[in-house]
Amino acid sequence: MDLVVLQNWLDNTSFLVLFVTMLIYWVGAAFPNLPILAGLGTAGMAIANLCMAALLGARWLEGGYFPLSNLYESLFFLAWGITTVHLIAEYSSRSRLVGVATAPVAMGISAFAALTLPDQMQVSEPLVPALKSNWLMMHVSVMMLSYSALMVGSLVAVAFLIVTKGQPVQLQGSSVGNGGYRTNGYRLQKAGELVTEPNAFAFENNGFSPVQSSSNGKTATAVAARIETSQSNIAEGETLSPQRLSLAETLDNISYRIIGLGFPLLTIGIIAGAVWANEAWGSYWSWDPKETWALICWLVFAAYLHARITRGWQGRRPAILAATGFVAVWVCYLGVNLLGKGLHSYGWFF
Repeated sequence: MDLVVLQNWLDNTSFLVLFVTMLIYWVGAAFPNLPILAGLGTAGMAIANLCMAALLGARWLEGGYFPLSNLYESLFFLAWGITTVHLIAEYSSRSRLVGVATAPVAMGISAFAALTLPDQMQVSEPLVPALKSNWLMMHVSVMMLSYSALMVGSLVAVAFLIVTKGQPVQLQGSSVGNGGYRTNGYRLQKAGELVTEPNAFAFENNGFSPVQSSSNGKTATAVAARIETSQSNIAEGETLSPQRLSLAETLDNISYRIIGLGFPLLTIGIIAGAVWANEAWGSYWSWDPKETWALICWLVFAAYLHARITRGWQGRRPAILAATGFVAVWVCYLGVNLLGKGLHSYGWFF
C-alpha cells in the first residue's frame, strides 16, 4: 500500500475513533450504571493510540527521519503522547474519569491536524539543515512527551476544580508532602505513633490503610474517616457529598502523579535542548521565545510540586497552579510559533 494513502487513512481513522471515544466517556460519566461503556472507552483510546503510532511509523519510513519536523507530525505525536499517558493513568488509578477530560483534547488535536491544516503542511519534506541532527529525536521527543504528561495532569486538575465547584475542600487521601507525618483528623501524627485522642479516626495518606487507636484498641477504616471528614465539612457549610469528595480526592491524586511524571521529562528536554543549541548555535541559552516559555512552564510546575511536597498544599490551590501550567504549555508549544519569530520558527507556520 502507498504510504501516503495509508497515512491519510490513519489520520482520519484516529480522528473518528477519538470522536466516538469522547462521546463514550461523556455518556459513561452521565450514566455511570453502564459499565460496558468504560471498557469501550479504554478500547477506543488504545485503538486511536495504535493508529497514530502506525501513522508516525509510516512517516518515519517515508521521510527517513524521526517524524517531528513540522506541525502536522508534531500534533499527531502530541495526541499519541496524550493517549499514552491517559492509558497509563487510567490503568494505575482504575478510574475512567480521566478520559472525560483527555479524550476531547486528543480528538481536537487530531481534528486540527487532519482536517484543518492545508495539504502542503501535511506532506513529508526533507529536513532543513538545522534539524539534521540526532538531537531532533533526543530533545524534541522528550519535550513532546513532557507536554503530553503535563497537559493530562493539568486537565485532571481542571476536572478537580469542576467537581469541587472551586470550593476549598479537605482531602484526607491525597498524595502530599507532610514531613513524614500522616493526618489523623486532629493533628499530624508520625508514622508508627499511636493515636492518643479518644475515638480518633487515624488513617494514612493513601486513604485506605487503617491505624489502631491506643485508647480503645479498635481500628477505624478509611471509609469512616472520610465520612467523618465530610460531615465536619458539611457542618462548616461545605455542600459536597462524600461521593463527590471521594471523586475529588481521586482526581487530585491522579493529577499530582501525572505532573510528577511530566516534570522530570520537561527538565531533561530543556537540558538536552541547551546542549543541542550550543552545538548548533554556539550558545546554551539565547532567550529565544520558545526557550523563555519553556522556562516559564518549568517554573510553574516546579512551584506546583514544591507547594505540594514541601508546603503540603492540596486541593484547589495546586489545581489552579496546574491549570495555569496548561495554558503555559500551549503557549510554549504553539503560541510562540504563531508569531513566526525566534530560532524555533522553522517547520511550523512560517
